[in-house]
Amino acid sequence: MTAKEVLQIPTAAGSLPGPVSTPPSVSRRSTKVTLALAIVVGLLLNCFRQRYWERYANLHNSIHANNPGTFENVCPQVPELIPKRNFDIWERLSATYQTDSFRSKAVDWLSKAVQIPTESYDYYGPVGMDPRWEKFHAFHAYLEQAFPLMKLNERLSDSVPSFLLVDVVPVEPATIDDWVHPPFSGHFDGSRVWGRGSCDDKSGVIGIMAAIETMLTSGYEPTRTVVLAFGFDEESRGTHGAKTLAVKLEEMFGANGYAMLVDEGSGYNEQYGRVIATPSIAEKGYLDIQIEVTTPGGHSSLPPPHTSIGILAQMLVKLEANPFKAQLVRDSPTYKSAQCLAAHAPDVPEHLRRDILESAHSDVALRAAEDTLFSDLAFKNLVGTTRAIDIVGGGVKVNALPEQAWAVVNHRISTESSISRSKASDIELLKALASEFNLAYTAFGETISYDTHFTTTPAYGNLTLSEAFGKVGLEPAPVTPTEGDDAIPYKILSGSIKAAFNKNRGIEGDSTVIVSPGLMSGNTGT
Repeated sequence: MTAKEVLQIPTAAGSLPGPVSTPPSVSRRSTKVTLALAIVVGLLLNCFRQRYWERYANLHNSIHANNPGTFENVCPQVPELIPKRNFDIWERLSATYQTDSFRSKAVDWLSKAVQIPTESYDYYGPVGMDPRWEKFHAFHAYLEQAFPLMKLNERLSDSVPSFLLVDVVPVEPATIDDWVHPPFSGHFDGSRVWGRGSCDDKSGVIGIMAAIETMLTSGYEPTRTVVLAFGFDEESRGTHGAKTLAVKLEEMFGANGYAMLVDEGSGYNEQYGRVIATPSIAEKGYLDIQIEVTTPGGHSSLPPPHTSIGILAQMLVKLEANPFKAQLVRDSPTYKSAQCLAAHAPDVPEHLRRDILESAHSDVALRAAEDTLFSDLAFKNLVGTTRAIDIVGGGVKVNALPEQAWAVVNHRISTESSISRSKASDIELLKALASEFNLAYTAFGETISYDTHFTTTPAYGNLTLSEAFGKVGLEPAPVTPTEGDDAIPYKILSGSIKAAFNKNRGIEGDSTVIVSPGLMSGNTGT
């Protein structure tokens, strides 16, 4: 997320949007509130309607009529999912969302939400003990006041939880003067709401709450139980929020008691001449590793060849010089995304389209497609495990040798990897340097031997690798099925996305937007 966040309030356009051109201060998810409204309404109004699937079998062939057989089984699409039993409510709400009065209300809901600071930090004490949690009560109270029907219809029992909080990234005080509008102003300039959280992710919460509130206003009663569970520390690993919610939700309905779980995703934009929506079917793993070097202190007028800071610096350079190898793997979420582009986007270069098509059966074609796709660094980073050195510290005085230096390295773990493999890679990379500087090496509670590396005794200092902030990592999330009998939730969401996209623009058709499997870069919210 960029340092400056704004939310673009969408208009009811009569045609497809042009290519996305996002200025630095504008989020890609600029239409999140309206999209969330329409998708939530569509999901709930349809209630898993079985008649929907009568059109599904023949749709894919019609989409590829101009290129028969080439991508017959690649990235199949479903029809737009328009409610039948609740069609009148769907039409009425869709009209409501286009009115100036509702737009004004939506702006007000989000603007006031942004005005309540709910920043989260890398380390919090337990809820109820760390006073920094107290600020979230104000946001909770605001939601109860802003959405009275939600509160009125809440069943105060074990069947409906009441977790209505959300967090945002902290604002660096030194940068406040750089903001076009203050970070917690919620300023509306006529088309955009400005402020921290306007895109990630108060817009998502307000969109969901607004959808439910307006549906209740219209007299809608869901056929199934609808559970809203909002965490409050997604920006700091979700330890107190999502992790606690998971236990509570399982207690309520059991391990397999939920028909589907819908979390925030990646939105939609134009790619290679086609509008692509990318609901995430998986999330990468997450791990913060602290690297700490300790050496003897002393006066800076009598320095050793390398201080603890100098040693740490060389280790960090070693990590950055040896990134994890990214590799496109068949049937992975990112591979499926590439297949969808090749199957449906008209402006994909023909050589890339051919390589992606043939990659299903040819390793040579797979590597060729990988080479082309990895020219986009963002895509390459999404595919593989990544490291980012984000925090460093060490030293207390200019004339005192630092006895300690440390850094925190953030890892986003590929869906094809694991926490253990990420740890093992870091341990091995630093082994030679630990031996060279004669450091006793401990990683995650285990003593690391140097194998053939010679180390004198006693050790000059210590190298310690540990899980930063005392927090365990998160393994990559399981991948949601997109095809077959287990893919009904994905198909219902896909059809709802298409219907919401079309309705907001006054257009029709099953191929106006292509729904493609996507991937979230950090498993911290679900």
